[in-house]
Amino acid sequence: MAYVLALDQGTTSSRAILFNEAGAIAAVAQKEFQQFYPQAGWVEHDPEEILSSQMSCAVEALAKVGARPRDVVAIGITNQRETVIVWDRATGKPIHPAIVWQDRRTAAFCKELEAGGAGETISSKTGLVIDPYFSATKVRWILDHVEGARARAERGELAFGTVDSWLVWRLTGGRRHVTDVTNASRTLLYNIVKGEWDADLLRLFGIPASMLPEVAWSSERVGEATAEGLGGVPIAGIAGDQQAALFGQLCWSTGEAKNTYGTGCFLLENIGAQFMRSQARLITTVAASAQKRLEYALEGSIFIGGAVVQWLRDNLKLIGSSADVEALAASVPDTNGVVFVPAFVGLGAPHWDAHAAGMLIGLRRDTGHGHIARAALEAIAYQVADVLDAVGRDTGAPLRELRVDGGAAVNDLLMQFQADVLGVPVVRPRVTETTALGAAYLAGLATGFWANPEALRAERKGDVRFEPGMSVTERTERRARWKKAVERAKEWA
Repeated sequence: MAYVLALDQGTTSSRAILFNEAGAIAAVAQKEFQQFYPQAGWVEHDPEEILSSQMSCAVEALAKVGARPRDVVAIGITNQRETVIVWDRATGKPIHPAIVWQDRRTAAFCKELEAGGAGETISSKTGLVIDPYFSATKVRWILDHVEGARARAERGELAFGTVDSWLVWRLTGGRRHVTDVTNASRTLLYNIVKGEWDADLLRLFGIPASMLPEVAWSSERVGEATAEGLGGVPIAGIAGDQQAALFGQLCWSTGEAKNTYGTGCFLLENIGAQFMRSQARLITTVAASAQKRLEYALEGSIFIGGAVVQWLRDNLKLIGSSADVEALAASVPDTNGVVFVPAFVGLGAPHWDAHAAGMLIGLRRDTGHGHIARAALEAIAYQVADVLDAVGRDTGAPLRELRVDGGAAVNDLLMQFQADVLGVPVVRPRVTETTALGAAYLAGLATGFWANPEALRAERKGDVRFEPGMSVTERTERRARWKKAVERAKEWA
């Protein structure tokens, strides 16, 4: 048997998945790693733990099917985006913990940039908004707060990368410092119209160009692994997790959209090869393509999706495992008036309020655990609906269906409610691990494991459809109540 190995490096865990020629999963290994919260609003990871967890998963996945490196045609990497690692080029050692995409420590600096009028320049070049979510302000923070870092960077001694770059660097023994267009497009430093690092943006953020990785296409050989257990296997696919999921969902035509229910929720709609700026406070990002050309997607980033279920489990102790939330939510017919706005790290699209705070409202004496659990699930669906409204305002075209994936997509109650509040079908593929599948597709196409994209489409079978059943009146009333609660949560912190 021959396989493609997808390394799926996420926010809370690393996974390795082996896919066979039919695009089916042959083996999976997963390992969680530690989250660090040094101060309120700060989120960090240990880069070495990211690497070790990812490598141990790769070795474990191969062992499950008795595969050796020679049985692996290619490696595809998909990763948590925007998370920043800066390391010493000579030693390969990080100079600071990874600053995670959820981290809000640079919110004040972002406000300064906005007040100074930088928003228009940044948006026109990158398709993004000024927000602590993206990479550039995190890099700047490390250069300004780690002793000697800026001087070392200016001497060319330091390398910056998102998690994909870090993994490729270490997998290739420091031979390759590279990222792909999708990850580059999330940094606030990459001009997605011209397809290059932007000198004006580097000056704006005070980041030396010598720190930056080379930018490759998402489906392209970028080097060979030398790490033990994977030696000689080509790395041939790289994409940020949400673009990988868009590709894995076969959303290759204009107007096709997917939502991934992970730690956050990320909705992307393919808008084709023409760059378009959002007028509805979404972002424009580079989509992964097998064609070696710039293609774009509108994206709405929701910071807290499945993480709200983790919060119910870890903080409130309402459930023993995340899988228990569906049964608890189904134990009641509705939320009994409870609305949950999970703005634990502010609000993402389309609000972009770094100072919003989480809120439970509508509590009564008879409010129970089931009502809170159901409100938490409904909050995920409402946030997705808000983003899709914004997409529709930008494109002027109604959505025909929403393709879904990610951990919470297996929750039937949530998927049915999502279809109800959208008023369009929700389609769940047989293989819900479409983030890893997209990375595998990109790597497999680059190495000839799969002949062409059409061959992948022909293999796709077994999708599950959730049809909307809620009346227009009820949908309108429910969403009006949600929007009222969101407004009360804004600008709280």
